[in-house]
Amino acid sequence: MFGLFKRDPVKSKRKEYDYLLETAMHAQRRGDIMTYSMLSADADKLWREIEDLELQQK
Repeated sequence: MFGLFKRDPVKSKRKEYDYLLETAMHAQRRGDIMTYSMLSADADKLWREIEDLELQQK
């Protein structure tokens, strides 16, 4: 019952992941490859965290 108002950490991390990918895409389109690669690496690290959280919830 009290878990009803609890925030889902996976949902917030997925939102952050989507934002990182979109920002990386815009950097790539601008020709800023260094920023693109850094943002992509951050997104990849965040995706691994999301997968770990999903496995823990099961």
